Formats: sequence, C-alpha cells, structure tokens
Amino acid sequence: MSKAQKRKRLNQDDGESKTPAIKSTVDGGNPYPTLLRPTAEECRDVRDALLSLHGFPPEFANYRRQRLRSLSAVDGHDTQCTMNSETLDEAEEESVLDGLVKILLSQNTTESNSQKAFASLKAVFPNWEYVLAAEPKSIESAIRCGGLAPKKAVCIKNILNRLQNERGRLCLEYLRGLSVEEVKTELSHFKGIGPKTVSCVLMFNLQHNDFPVDTHVFEIAKALGWVPKTADRNKTYVHLNHRIPDELKFDLNCLLYTHGKLCRNCKKNVAKPKAKAKAKVASPDDCPLVGFSDLV
Repeated sequence: MSKAQKRKRLNQDDGESKTPAIKSTVDGGNPYPTLLRPTAEECRDVRDALLSLHGFPPEFANYRRQRLRSLSAVDGHDTQCTMNSETLDEAEEESVLDGLVKILLSQNTTESNSQKAFASLKAVFPNWEYVLAAEPKSIESAIRCGGLAPKKAVCIKNILNRLQNERGRLCLEYLRGLSVEEVKTELSHFKGIGPKTVSCVLMFNLQHNDFPVDTHVFEIAKALGWVPKTADRNKTYVHLNHRIPDELKFDLNCLLYTHGKLCRNCKKNVAKPKAKAKAKVASPDDCPLVGFSDLV
C-alpha cells in the first residue's frame, strides 16, 4: 500500500474526513426506530461490568470530576464512581481550545504519542499566539511524534487563523454558552474538524450529554447488536444518542473506549495503530461483554 493510500485509509478509519456535521438527537430522527436496543438496563449492566473489570479509566478522571462538579446540583444523577467534594473542588478545567487541539492530536495515533505531541507543542510555544505566528514546519516539528504532523499542523493553524480573523482572540470559551446544535454549527466552520471531534469536545470540554463514536465504540456497538452490522458511524452515533440514557453516556463511553483498547477479543477486527498497552482481556472467556452479545 502506497503512503497516499495509507493516509486515505487512516482518514476514513477515523471518520474525520469530509463528513458533514452530524445532527443531534433533538432534531435528527433515529435511523433505526424499531431497534429497541440498547435498553437503559443493558447500558447500566454493561457499564457496571466494565467498571468492575477496568475501574474508571484514569486518563478520563479529571474530565469526570469536572462533569460531576457541574452536575453536583442535579438530583438523580447516576454516579457509580463516587467523588467527594474535596476531590471535585480540585478538578482542573482545561480551556476548550486546549481540549480541541488535544483531540485533534489524538487522531490515528496512540494515547501516549498524542500526549507527547501536545506537551511538546506547549513546550515549544508558550501560548497560542506564538503558534499562530509560527511557520507550519515549526509546528510540524513540535508535534511530529503524534503522527500525521503536516495535516494536523495545517488544521491547528486554520483554527487559530479563523479565531483571530473572526473573533479577534484565540479563545473558544464562548462555546460554553451555546447549545449543542450551536456548538456543532460553529465548529463545523473550522476546516479539518469532523463529527467525532465535535462530539468529543461536547462531552469532555463542554459537559454536554453526548456520546462520541470512535472506532472502538463503533465496533463494539455492532458486535453487541446495538446497531445493525451494516450501520455506518454517523447512524450509530444518532441511534446510540437516542437510546443511551444521558446520565450513563460519559462513563459508558469512556469504558467502552478503554475496553476496546485492552480486550483482545473486542479489538481483533479493529484496524488501528498498535497499542503499547498489554491486552488486559486475553481470551473471549474473560470478556464480560460476551454475555451481552455474540462477541466470539
């Protein structure tokens, strides 16, 4: 496979190439209205089974503390992983722009490499104004360890240029005051930002009840029978956001993603970069999801 073909395939696998912004569950109809799975009980059982196996993924813990802090006044919020008030008060809230760039850098690479790329970018450039003024090659060099550096550098520059030209400052905090649909419309104007990235920003940085569908979630959802085998990622996104209770979306999404990385049984058909983490679930018999589906 040529480099050009390989890059095209990576873009298709990530679902972030020229795909139109996905419609929300508010005004977008469910593509599978007769499919009554997953049920709320099933979602909760899967969440609990994965939580028992993996614990809550530490890489998402700070985002979860932010979410719990913002939802602490909401009655009836289902929190399987309890956090005390002291822990919640210590949650650090990253800027929306930082979060967006982190998500962009995580595409088609390992978590370790994307973290190194973001740390390198921050070390080379003291603030986003320096990134805006830098040559693309300098940005590429800073994020090279994250893979696809030329493409990601251009995307970052495009975002910063648009913010500077249209809003006069390099800040996305104004998104916090917008509705889900307004956020989707706003971010769709930035070249290189696809539906999955928008959904991740909604869930992680803006504390909206959204359910991103990455490769891991997509493959497991099909294997569980939560969507038809012929479903595409956008239809899967809409259906799962219809079916999964809001209070379970964040925890379940993080756990499905983590399980997809660590379970050899669930990741066997997922095309992605080799993970450095050793598979925690070595055989189908050890996978708790087998009881919910035909994952064999």
